[in-house]
Amino acid sequence: MPGNADLIALDARMRLAAFDHVRGLNVVHDQLTADLLKPGFDFEGRRIPLINPQRGIFKPRQMRFLLSIKTVVPRRGGRVWYDDQREAHRQIYQGEETVDYAFMGSDPAAADNRWLLEAYEHHVPVIYFLGVAPGRYQAIVPTFISGWNPAALKASISFGLPEQDDLSPLPQAAERRYALRVVKQRLHQDSFREAVIAAYDRRCALSGLREHRLLDAAHIVSDKDEMLGQPIVPNGLPLSKIHHAAFDAHLIGIDPDYRVHVSGQLLEQHDGPMLEALKQLEGSVLHLPKRAGDRPDRDRLAVRFERFRTVA
Repeated sequence: MPGNADLIALDARMRLAAFDHVRGLNVVHDQLTADLLKPGFDFEGRRIPLINPQRGIFKPRQMRFLLSIKTVVPRRGGRVWYDDQREAHRQIYQGEETVDYAFMGSDPAAADNRWLLEAYEHHVPVIYFLGVAPGRYQAIVPTFISGWNPAALKASISFGLPEQDDLSPLPQAAERRYALRVVKQRLHQDSFREAVIAAYDRRCALSGLREHRLLDAAHIVSDKDEMLGQPIVPNGLPLSKIHHAAFDAHLIGIDPDYRVHVSGQLLEQHDGPMLEALKQLEGSVLHLPKRAGDRPDRDRLAVRFERFRTVA
């Protein structure tokens, strides 16, 4: 029988393999889905699970300590998910160093909650699968259980430095604040993208393209504008990457009546089918979302269109 030291050493090797696998998924995919996570990761010829589909706190039987925690954005019948108040997101946006993570159930001695306690006591880094939309996650590696409060039925979590590629202990306060700022920025971008693309039934507002991996959420008014640049659906457009680039370069403009205008610079050029497809947008009308409240804000479009007219 292996001793406790051997089990801890084996756990560390498995943990690093899991971290490497998830980071590899992050490179290829903007977000992770249950289908991507279901196969788990390979460790010396064995498949080890990453998550439990039914539970948010997970320790594989092959490992000594907790491997992952998860927060989901639920599907709600008859409601649009991005209207919901997402507590985990609010906590992250308002936090300075730590974020709350609720226990499983009301018994601190339950196995899931003891796994949180062990990870806290042993300073074990874990993977946090943070829900950004129904069935879609952002993987935050490493994450630490930095507190365990049985009276409040919650733990505290902190984030490690994004470039940290070993099993170093929880960073100091200044590094934790920096890591949380990075997570906030990623969450801001991801939540805005998902909300905008979902509102338009996951297709480009100009071309109708439905391949979500080729879609961006373009701001109508830049988020640098404190008055009009908020990350809300009426300030966004789902655009394919080529249309996004053309919109940002003011080669394509959209007036407050949702009509598309193509820059004279493009209309005068002749350079193959891609350019011709852009030129054919002249005079077309945006594909609009079903909900009136999600449609592009006309005042923001007017501000952006005036800039297009000046540049074009």
